[in-house]
Amino acid sequence: MPADDDPVLDDPVGQSLGTRHAHLARRLGRAATYRAGVATFSAVSTEPDARDWADLAELLGPGAFADMFSCPAIPPADWDPVFTLEGRQMIWPGGTHPPEPDTKPGSTGLVELGPDSVPDMLDLVARTEPGPFWPRTRELGTYLGIRVDGTLVAMAGERLRPPGWTEISAVCTAPEARGRGHAARLVGALAARIAARGDRPFLHVAEKNTRAVALYERLGFKTRRQVTFRGFRTP
Repeated sequence: MPADDDPVLDDPVGQSLGTRHAHLARRLGRAATYRAGVATFSAVSTEPDARDWADLAELLGPGAFADMFSCPAIPPADWDPVFTLEGRQMIWPGGTHPPEPDTKPGSTGLVELGPDSVPDMLDLVARTEPGPFWPRTRELGTYLGIRVDGTLVAMAGERLRPPGWTEISAVCTAPEARGRGHAARLVGALAARIAARGDRPFLHVAEKNTRAVALYERLGFKTRRQVTFRGFRTP
């Protein structure tokens, strides 16, 4: 099991694109990004030079959005800043196993979301705004949801997958279904699945989302490091 200080977590996007998500990547030189409709995350070398930034700009196209996620390197001055958001990276403690959820998929509405669920997933994301989610984001990993009378009211899934780790993301619950423990059930179920196949669960959360931070801490996650999420627009 990877250690807390595993360096792959310092470059989760680049590590994912270069390994487990290579089939979803577009590359030019040392720059990489996800295919259209999957994710907008991009990566350059951990010590990028002018050529790396030029390759990424060519890969994305002029005036395109480059979500650099937690990359600490700042692009050239002619890249326009789009957003900056403070956050934290949280990991499941080493040597422990997430508790098995008290319900199994299919028992009381906890289901695996397939391609036919994408319209419902996009609708839920539009209503709850958990973060970036696109028509092909589901291809990054397993997504679980909770349906009530056939309506998708909560979901969570797997996103970045650097070697030895799987990120839990897109945790969201419809306003009318909050306060019922849906998020905890989904995160617990995913964490158990991830640990069962030998990976360690991790996640990212905005610092201002204090309710989510408290939930993840209650479930057993601990903060590994503070991060700054940044987005830019290419020249």
